[in-house]
Amino acid sequence: ISWIKDSNEKYNSFITISEDYALEKAKDIKVDKDSHPLAGIPIAVKDMIITKGIETTCASKILKGFIPPYQSTVVSKLENAGAIILGKTNLDEFAMGSTNENSAFGPALNPWDTKRVAGGSSGGSAVAVCSGQSPISLGTETGGSVRQPAALTGILGMKPTYGRISRYGVVAYASSCDQVGPFARNAHDLALCMQTISGYDENDSTSMDVEVPNYIKEIENTKDLKGRTVGIPSSFFTKSLNPEIEKSFQQSIKTLEALGAKVIDIDLPSLKYAISAYYVLVCAEASSNLSRYDGVRFAHRTSKASNLREMYEKTRAEGFGAEVKRRIMMGTFALASGYYDAYYLKAQKVRTLIINDFKSAFEKCDFIATPTSPSTAFKVGEKMESPLEMFLADIFTVPANLAGIPAISIPSGLSSENLPIGFQLHAPAFKEGSLLCAANLFQQEQPFEDWLSNKAKKGAL
Repeated sequence: ISWIKDSNEKYNSFITISEDYALEKAKDIKVDKDSHPLAGIPIAVKDMIITKGIETTCASKILKGFIPPYQSTVVSKLENAGAIILGKTNLDEFAMGSTNENSAFGPALNPWDTKRVAGGSSGGSAVAVCSGQSPISLGTETGGSVRQPAALTGILGMKPTYGRISRYGVVAYASSCDQVGPFARNAHDLALCMQTISGYDENDSTSMDVEVPNYIKEIENTKDLKGRTVGIPSSFFTKSLNPEIEKSFQQSIKTLEALGAKVIDIDLPSLKYAISAYYVLVCAEASSNLSRYDGVRFAHRTSKASNLREMYEKTRAEGFGAEVKRRIMMGTFALASGYYDAYYLKAQKVRTLIINDFKSAFEKCDFIATPTSPSTAFKVGEKMESPLEMFLADIFTVPANLAGIPAISIPSGLSSENLPIGFQLHAPAFKEGSLLCAANLFQQEQPFEDWLSNKAKKGAL
């Protein structure tokens, strides 16, 4: 707690530090040989996830001061395992963004260079782990909001299969894509968190009743990648890909080959439409999900209205930031009469094509490899004036969300500017264990803890 308080002014990773809550919970923790491995372990939680008795804002003015009366399933599972919730981390408002610059509380800053973004929307959770404020954190992602900030801050981030982890108590942005995902510095910690929070939940209608494997045993029993095939959709890589990222990607592929994997070329022809389809779909869902913030039932209500319509308008105008308003307007337009078939319905058809592309590809390979992000962390404010350029930051992460498959970002190197680069692997549905095993083996060949340690010696972390 003291390190978080000392460093938060520098990184702005936490919106709420729940010191009293954490210390009170810690008093009841008994750690012995029979304890859960997470007993007594501090964990940070993205401020998009409901926490009973702890303010939940979604980094928005419209929810400032909201104290939830119930607990999300993922937090309940963590606390039942003995983990201690440290507080709520910063994010892009309602998870809408790729840099954490859309937060009503200011951006979370990258510990590798505080003049640069940490990625988003789960930037605060990534910074908490990267900076040593918390060994594990929870984020959410709709189009890469765990994997992209993990890549930009040099840590691991996982997007599970849709339905693997309960969304009960996770504030909705785009319900068909939203997922909880963990951050950690190593695959073992990531597997431990996944083991704890995964599983069926009757409170979530999208939760899948599928057995959760023992991820830790899978990691311990997997010594190499012999017999595994990695597919590379080379035609999907854009010409604007940073040369250093491409070089790091090729080196990562060589590492997988050294571990025994076979590498083949595959084709995912529909992925070039992923960004366009994604933003139509998620904005449409956002326009519906965010209609509940009307000033009537909870959260902010304007004091300047003389009638009901004016109250709605001014409450939302005062409470929502520019990016949230932009996406609500885009989504409302896509769902409007006369445009539904041309935009929303067509985007759903593209989504089906993407799902089928992945299914066909996984008949030939066990993993699909891509870079995580087309660039390293850029400077704060550098892309804020170009929404389209910002959208393209998610080009390698969005397809997994549309298809509902698991994916993981693994630190793979450093750029010439000493900034982290991420490497991404996808797997078929409910094969998170395979991804964790591959990440663990990859880290043994290309350890990144040394980079963090060297950075810390220089006083940067």
